[in-house]
Amino acid sequence: MDGILDEVTFRQVPTNGIELRVATLGDGPLVLMVHGFPESWYSWRHQMKPIAELGFTAAAVDVRGYGGSDKPHPVEAYRLEEITADIAGVADALGGGSAILIGHDWGAPIVWNTALLHPEKIRGVAGLSVPYMPMGERSFIDVVRAAFTDRGRFFYQVYFQDEGVAEAELEADVRASLRRFCYAISGDAPDGTWPVDKPHGAALLERLPDPDPFPAWLTEADIDYYVAEFERSGFRGPLNRYRNHGADHAFLRPHAKTPIVQPSLFIGGTRDLVLKMLPGVDMVAMMRPNLPGLRGARLLDGIGHWTQQEAPDEVNELLTGWLKGFRAAE
Repeated sequence: MDGILDEVTFRQVPTNGIELRVATLGDGPLVLMVHGFPESWYSWRHQMKPIAELGFTAAAVDVRGYGGSDKPHPVEAYRLEEITADIAGVADALGGGSAILIGHDWGAPIVWNTALLHPEKIRGVAGLSVPYMPMGERSFIDVVRAAFTDRGRFFYQVYFQDEGVAEAELEADVRASLRRFCYAISGDAPDGTWPVDKPHGAALLERLPDPDPFPAWLTEADIDYYVAEFERSGFRGPLNRYRNHGADHAFLRPHAKTPIVQPSLFIGGTRDLVLKMLPGVDMVAMMRPNLPGLRGARLLDGIGHWTQQEAPDEVNELLTGWLKGFRAAE
């Protein structure tokens, strides 16, 4: 670890009927960072100090279901309708009703849609790994079932749909699960590490290697921290996020033609499998018409899915350059 645990202040923030744990550092306008799966506030450990040094309150939340935040049991408690309201509530509590949002993986759709649904509270929004995609005619889970499941191919989000199945696999050995899953979609994994030919009915971790040693961007101390968090929280809440595609589609479909007008930024990696999830679809190009305030869309060479952890210096340079525009406008 880089000492960030000794520098941040943890707060339990009431919002939307629950409490979320938020790590904070610095003073000034709120920059709120939202992690993805399977991560935690700690995924932003490299970003906290550079953002605070610009004169912001750098804040990183544990999304509901994770770490030190509340973990409601029902699947429907993890709809985007609820989680975007959580984030808007943190903007109220810590930012006086105003925040700049940065999200990675599931955190990216969370912050994109919080900016869409609460434009009066969100000054700007940056997404890492996952571009903004408004809801189409079919929900995402229906699209991937047609593209993968109906053709006998494994797709991890389909595997996640049955309650308890993925939980049992991942919780059987949390350390091995995190190491194998995180490595397989990192920029360090050779092509083919994530087996695209795996059949429907296979398990998530089947054929995923456990590297020895793990790439240097995730140290043993970092892994220890994540393992402790998931041994405490389990995986049900995180996996429930994937079980709400239908509800999310119904909720967000009426907003499909509404652009996100705030200043925005996208950062991805050239080796991130998310951007290759739908063959033949340029997800970054499709994003642009819906983001009239887009200030840049950068793909970092050789970087995989864990954008801000694999390439902290490059990500920090892009994020701080973008954030300086907000300071200049104050």
